[in-house]
Order: sequence, then structure tokens, then C-alpha cells
Amino acid sequence: MSEQQLKVIKNTSRKLRVPEAQLAFGKEFTDHMFVMDYSTKMGWHHPRITPYESITLDPAAMIFHYGQTVFEGLKAYRTEDDRILLFRPEKNFQRMNRSSERLSMPPLDEKLVLDYLMELLRIDQDWIPVTEGYSLYIRPFIIATEPNLSLAPSNTYQFYIILSPVGSYYSEGIHPVKIFVEEEFTRAVRGGTGTAKTAGNYSAAYLAQKKASAKGYSQVLWLDGVEKKYIEEVGSMNVFFKVDGEIVTPALNGSILEGITRLSIIELLKDWKIPVIERRISIEEIFEAYKAGKLEEVFGTGTAAVVSPVGELTWNEQKITINNGQTGELSQMLYETLTGIQTGIQTDPFGWTVEVKK
Repeated sequence: MSEQQLKVIKNTSRKLRVPEAQLAFGKEFTDHMFVMDYSTKMGWHHPRITPYESITLDPAAMIFHYGQTVFEGLKAYRTEDDRILLFRPEKNFQRMNRSSERLSMPPLDEKLVLDYLMELLRIDQDWIPVTEGYSLYIRPFIIATEPNLSLAPSNTYQFYIILSPVGSYYSEGIHPVKIFVEEEFTRAVRGGTGTAKTAGNYSAAYLAQKKASAKGYSQVLWLDGVEKKYIEEVGSMNVFFKVDGEIVTPALNGSILEGITRLSIIELLKDWKIPVIERRISIEEIFEAYKAGKLEEVFGTGTAAVVSPVGELTWNEQKITINNGQTGELSQMLYETLTGIQTGIQTDPFGWTVEVKK
């Protein structure tokens, strides 16, 4: 058997499923998962789909000690005519390889792993929810597995894909969130790992998130780590501002995650002939725009919420309410268009969706 030939071991004991109305994010997992191994001698090899099960690792596995890991997040959607669609999945695996490069990890064959994902989805397709607004969350990740406490990149890795049916991010319809601007802690700096989707970036944000949550805010808006002046991103999404009819978003500067939804929103705005500029934006500029009556909308973009309108921002003891705390017209239009394309309700003029053939 070729070292790249996919082996499939079916699960003979299917799981009991939680009713779709009770689904929470990342709590339930499907019957199968994908696994592939890497060694410096053999490269990536032994791809397989197996029953979903626990992972057994040596206590000295380097993932536990030096955090060498990257991950991705995307979704599979079931359409009204029972097709299965992915949204720009090639972008996720391209970004995964960029993250791996930053973490000194081996690259994947992007086309090959997408084919493997397609087969995994075909096997577990019954897990893709049918309820409107629901989807199957896809989590690919790579971990360093070599049992070695030396401070150097691992010589062995494992690549996994697990699947989780999830409910709608907005159970009662799209609504604005409250954001706290963080000034004490730093998420990332230029030259660090901010552009990589790696575990440490997220656990390092927990303390700031806990502080914000205690104050009644759902998310943290990060400022640059050097001057604590320029806007970077929200914990789980990129951020956009509509100021005097123009859309501005922080430019990718080496510390901001290059969001796939962010890219799609920019391309959509340009297609609509709406001015959109990527540049450095200070938090002071945004608050001044509010005082001048020019701040019209603020919204975040990401895989989970797609578009998340922001109704309130608090910075330096100053609190502002955007668009009277209501979802803006542009935010609503972007959300409906992008989710419409993702779920097949609207036509896809950009070729962004990929159908999983059953």
C-alpha cells in the first residue's frame, strides 16, 4: 500500500446524538476522525480515517512542553437541496502551512489533505445539521509528538481533523456585542506568532478576556503591543469600521491573523464598489470619529459568527454606543450575503464554495 493511500476503518459503534436544538459549540463530535503521521525520514505518511477516540502520547511529547502546534477552523454547510458545501477550504490549508512555517513545522500537501477531508465528510455526512443556521465545524490541527525535552523542533508530528456539529452563533438573530479595549495585556507583536493560528496566542488572551467578561463585555479588542495605540483585532475576529461612508480595517502588519472571512468581506465590499481601506488605525481616531458623528458602524468578522456587529466600545474609561446599539445596514447586508453564499441560498459569483460530492 502506498504511504499516501487513505485507509478507512469504520466505527461499528455509532454515538448517540444530541438533538440539534441542544447543540453547543465544540461539545459534540462525530463518529470518525482523520489522522496522519510525520517523521523526518518518511515525511507525511499513513493517512487514515478511524473511529473518533482518545489520543495516547508519551509524557515527554514536545507538544506538552514547548507548545509546537497549529490549527484551523472551517465549516461544512448543508444546503436546502441537501448538498454539502465548504467555504474557501483551500485558504484554510494555505494559512495552516503559513502557521506551520512560523512554528518550524512541516508543510502539508494542501490538495491532498483537502481530498482526505472530503472523504471524512462523506463518511460522517449524516452529522451535518439540517437546521437553518447550523453547520459542521471542522478542526484540523497538528501536534509535535516526539518524546524529547531538548529545546528544538520535533522530528515527529501528527495531523488530525475532527468534526463537531454546532448550533447557530446567533440563536435569536444577529445582534451587536459589547467590546472592551484592552490596554494592559498584549496579544502579539510584530515578528511574534500573531500571524500564526497557534494555541499559545489564545490561552495568553484568557486573562484579559476574564477581566472583560467580569465587566460585562463579550470580547476584547487588542491594541498593538509596542505603543498600545493602534487597533489590531478582537480575540476571535478581525475588525472593521465604517467612518463617514468609508470602510477601514487594520492592515496586516505581522501581528494580526489573516482572516479568511476578513478577506472575503474585503473582496465583497470592493465588488459592491464600497470604499474599503486597509491601514493603521488608532483607537483615538475611532473615538474622535464618534465624537464628530462620523462613526457609523463597527463589526467583526470570523468563521464562528461570520459578521458580528459591535454596539458598544469602552476604552480608557470612555464608553461609546455605535448606531444606537443596533445592527447597521451594511453589517446586516454583509452577513446575509456571505451566509447566503456559504449555505447555497444565494448564488456564488466568486467561486468560493466547494461542493463535497456524496
